[in-house]
Amino acid sequence: MIVATFYKFVELDQLEELQTKLKMFCENHGVMGTILLAEEGINSTIAGEKESIEQFFHLLKEDERLADIQPKLTETDEMPFVRLKVKIKPEIVTMGVEEIEPAITTGKHIDPKTWNQIISDPEVLVIDTRNEYEYKVGTFHNAISPQTNSFRQFPEFVEENLDPKKHKKIAMFCTGGIRCEKASAYLVKQGFEEVYQLNGGILNYLETVSSEESLWEGECFVFDQRVAVTEDLETGNYELCYACSQPLSPEDRQSEKYEPGISCPYCYDQLTEKQRDRCKERRRQQELAKQRNQKHVGAKLQQH
Repeated sequence: MIVATFYKFVELDQLEELQTKLKMFCENHGVMGTILLAEEGINSTIAGEKESIEQFFHLLKEDERLADIQPKLTETDEMPFVRLKVKIKPEIVTMGVEEIEPAITTGKHIDPKTWNQIISDPEVLVIDTRNEYEYKVGTFHNAISPQTNSFRQFPEFVEENLDPKKHKKIAMFCTGGIRCEKASAYLVKQGFEEVYQLNGGILNYLETVSSEESLWEGECFVFDQRVAVTEDLETGNYELCYACSQPLSPEDRQSEKYEPGISCPYCYDQLTEKQRDRCKERRRQQELAKQRNQKHVGAKLQQH
C-alpha cells in the first residue's frame, strides 16, 4: 500500500463539484483516508494500492490549480485507514484567524539539506508548530514546543511569547509542511521579518537527510494507524491509547496504569467507570473481529 500526504494553498471554488469528483474516484478505487477542501486549498492523507494512487494524481493534474502538487509517498504493509472522508471545511488547517494568505505570503522555504545549518545558528529560535503530544514523540534538536493541544492556540502562543523586536530569526517546522506554512504566514503578518520554514516538513527531511547527518531526535507522529514512523520512515514503536488518544511509548505501556484499549498513564485517573466499561466493550469487539479475521471499523484515530 502507498500512503500519500499532500496539501496546497490555492484559491478554490466549486468545492462541491470537486468533492463529488474526488470522493467518487476514491470509492471506486479502494482509496481511503481524509481529504479536506476549503476556499484556501486542499489538504489530504490517503492510502491505496500503488496503481490507484497514481491514477488519483493523474486526476488531480487535470485541474490546473492542483497540477503541480508533489505528494509525499511512503509504503506500508497494510491499509492504515478504516474509512474515507472527503469534507468541505472553512480552513484546510484550522487556525481561526482571518486574512492570512499562505498562497501569497509565507516565510522562506528551506530545503532539508540546508535546514541543519539554519537551526544550528544560535540566533535562530526553532519552533515546533505541532501539538505537545506530537512534540513528545520526537522533534529537532533545540526546538521548543508552543505546548498547544490545538493549532488554534498557536496565535495565543505568539502573542504571549514572541516579539518581532527580540526574535529576529525564527525557523518553524511540522509533519508535512502545512501548519508551518500557515504559521509562517501569520508571523510575517505580525511583523516578524526573518521567518523560515522546513520545505516538505519532517517527512521530507527524514527521507532526504541521512541518519548520520540528521538532527532529528525520536520518532515522528503521523495521523494514521502507524501512529509514528522512525527516521527510516518505518512504522515506529508507539501505540495510541483509545481512551485519550495519547501516543504511548514502550515505557508508557509498561506502566501499571496501562491496559490495552482501556487506559494509560495519561488518562487512568480521569476515566469514569462508564468510560472504562465502554472501552472494555470496544476491546471485546476488537478481539471478536480479530478471531473472525475481520477489521474492526470502530478504530479511533487522531484527525488533522
